[in-house]
Amino acid sequence: MDPTEVAKLGRLEDRHWWYAERRWLLARMLRTRPAHGWALDIGAAAGGNTRVLRGAGWNCVALERDEGGAVLARDRGLRVLRGDATCLPFADASLGLVVAFDVLEHIRDDGAAVREICRCLRPGGHLLVAVPTDMRLWSAHDVAVGHVRRYERRELLDLMASNGFPGARVRSWNVLLRPVVARRRQASSGSDLDEPGLAVNTVLRAAVVMERLLPVAERPGVSLLLDVNKPG
Repeated sequence: MDPTEVAKLGRLEDRHWWYAERRWLLARMLRTRPAHGWALDIGAAAGGNTRVLRGAGWNCVALERDEGGAVLARDRGLRVLRGDATCLPFADASLGLVVAFDVLEHIRDDGAAVREICRCLRPGGHLLVAVPTDMRLWSAHDVAVGHVRRYERRELLDLMASNGFPGARVRSWNVLLRPVVARRRQASSGSDLDEPGLAVNTVLRAAVVMERLLPVAERPGVSLLLDVNKPG
């Protein structure tokens, strides 16, 4: 991811509707996974999700390739390592949880990254993933933030199953706002990671919060959320 975009993310993520709801979703996913051992947040950037892991009681490490993101995360008091998702600096079966939110779409050899995660997770350990979905939504935004692809649901499940994680569960997210996102992306000329303003931020957050109560997990969205346990 471009260092400029990482710095922008660090400035916005505490209040931006998209990052705030994504943290809530992560916290909800963690409720059924009691903290036990070490957790790794891959592609942590400024460490927003790492702080969620810490708040849930995990011993956690933020892995960030970009120097700027690593500095931001350290400034927030987080334990940070610089590294690459395709060559993780951890021993076999040493982790209880891995979070890879909006990471795999940046990696050309995403299978190598998933295999590395499988190697480092202990049997029964948890993997939580978020990725952008549907190449019909591909736009200048994807290019600006360094995406290689957007995933189809079956493509993501096959990626997991062929690299050590059969039986994954996947659901859509950001369903209600998909038409808005599609229109904005059609007109975009670069990243849409920006400050939306208080009123717009409040309205957009309300829309994604509404999804918590609606049966929309199987409908087309903007992102996919996946969770799976390593076979043990």
